[in-house]
Amino acid sequence: MMRWVTHTVGGLAAVILLVPVVILGFQTGPHALLATWNEQTSRHAMAVTLQSGLVALAIVGLLGIPTGVALNGVRHRAWRWLWGTALLIPLLMPPLVLGLVLAFVLGPATPMGQWFHTANTFTGLVLAQVYESLPYFVMAYWGYLQALPVARQEEAAVLGKSPWQIFWYVVWPTSRPGLAMAAAMSWARIVGAFGAPIVVAYHPSGLPVAIWIRLEEAGLPAALALAAWLLLIALPIPVLLGGGVLDAQRYRE
Repeated sequence: MMRWVTHTVGGLAAVILLVPVVILGFQTGPHALLATWNEQTSRHAMAVTLQSGLVALAIVGLLGIPTGVALNGVRHRAWRWLWGTALLIPLLMPPLVLGLVLAFVLGPATPMGQWFHTANTFTGLVLAQVYESLPYFVMAYWGYLQALPVARQEEAAVLGKSPWQIFWYVVWPTSRPGLAMAAAMSWARIVGAFGAPIVVAYHPSGLPVAIWIRLEEAGLPAALALAAWLLLIALPIPVLLGGGVLDAQRYRE
């Protein structure tokens, strides 16, 4: 009985989650996609999203991997709780509010904004995407590291291995599925970032901002066609990383 209930509820949840994708597919056929592709502004928004997204993902990885490893090394319960709470704050903060804070700190009238030239620039867009996605990467990667057995790490430490050697030969091979999971989550957040970019970097417009502009100017059908392109651009990297995510359970066992 319980198995039937779980399968029924799980199937219902899957159907509910797929409804937007199915509707988007029915509303945007090949003709609408091709028409959108032929527009220079649409292609520019796609290029901006890909370029800024890849740069942001690289920065998130460079910052997130050592942060996750460092947090995993914190053994005191109070400190772990404190760091976890600190990471939850940007996760719970609405992206629009995050954008307002970034604009306040890095706006054109501020010294940092004048120094880095972040307002309505490619740099500002990347910065907004990093701020929206980095907490997701760190929380996912740290959570996966917390679930890994520590016996091999402790054994390597007893044998006199340096922290770098422990990471490279012990932590890295077993944590790659978690890294793939964190990268996939971050990429989805990066390409869909809207709240912070629309405040910090209205120009150059990535796809989320371009979709909102298209909705205001041309209506819902035209915006849906551009939204379909966002989905097509966002999917390849999570699909490529999906093998690592699916292997996560095998590495844990």
